Amino acid sequence: MHVVGRERDGPSESGTGSEPPPMAGHLGRYLARDGSRGARVGIDVDRPHAALVVGKRGAGKSHTLGVLAEATARADGLAPVVVDPMGAFPGLAAETIGDTGTVPANVIERPTIRADALPASEWPALVGLDPTSAAGGLIWEVAASSSTLPGMLDRVEGTDCVPELRRTARNHLRRAREWAVFDPDGLDADDLFGPAATVLSLSGVDDAPTGAVVAAVARLLYDARTGDGCPDRLPWLFVDEAHVAVDGVAGTALRTLLTRGRAPGVSLVLATQRPSALPAVAASQADLLLAHRLTSEADIEALAAASPTYLSGTLGDRLPSGRGEALIVDDATESTHTIRVRDRHTPHGGDTPRASEVAAEGSTDPRIENDRCERSKRGP
Repeated sequence: MHVVGRERDGPSESGTGSEPPPMAGHLGRYLARDGSRGARVGIDVDRPHAALVVGKRGAGKSHTLGVLAEATARADGLAPVVVDPMGAFPGLAAETIGDTGTVPANVIERPTIRADALPASEWPALVGLDPTSAAGGLIWEVAASSSTLPGMLDRVEGTDCVPELRRTARNHLRRAREWAVFDPDGLDADDLFGPAATVLSLSGVDDAPTGAVVAAVARLLYDARTGDGCPDRLPWLFVDEAHVAVDGVAGTALRTLLTRGRAPGVSLVLATQRPSALPAVAASQADLLLAHRLTSEADIEALAAASPTYLSGTLGDRLPSGRGEALIVDDATESTHTIRVRDRHTPHGGDTPRASEVAAEGSTDPRIENDRCERSKRGP
């Protein structure tokens, strides 16, 4: 099995001497020009990576992210964390389909974070204020001197500034309180470095609080691996709909993982339908690109601008057209591959609902029920 993301001069598949063999997860199979499937393709999970998964809606982007999460959840020594803003990944914790083996995973519904998990400098922008404004400066000041959101509100009330300024700051902090994502007992490193994958379910949560959770989690993973008492697992952070996260307060933390995460062993996988909305550093720092079908010229150009010299032909010409097919650009081996991503081993929750299925929900016809079950098992 060929393993993408693994340097050619790295350890052999069987290990050398007393070293354990490097770990890999099954990703899919090579795809020939005539559409036939070839040899199995794996992905290296032994070393940290920065990866980018892109594709238009329905092309298989979230499915591929789920396949990668399954592979890392099954590997010893890893701690996968999946940020799920669309409700596509609770199935990771469900029973596996067929005889594919267990995928250890836990789902945290509506996760919360500590208010001081975000730097004080990020709080003005988080609540929609210019940090250079008077109200933004007040938010920054109270965030720097309090570890909780109620404490920040109390400090605003205790300031001797003009009532209008206090009112503005208070209203913006109360808005953040309504998000219900800040709690003194919010997520800590112990919650994220367990033996099972952790799915942070944020379906229905607005962009700003989702970005706050992503920022806090990214910092927790990085700080845990660079501080004292370093955990004995290497974290993988998966962020679906990443264009939303990088556009807010999570941008700085995610850039840190992209540029400096591999040294302490923190992997980052960003998935998006809109690669043109990501900062250029996302494509330039990614050592693995998994590109599904794209039709937006702006998105194709954004990826093409960071295309390596060893990519033969133009990226637009190389992009696959079939659902579930992906072009892999592997910087570790300076090679490209077209593959068909394997089926999920756990149920995929990212399919778009259909009116015909909703209408058939009350049907007792076993043919309809069996067809519905089979569709839920199939990947793209």
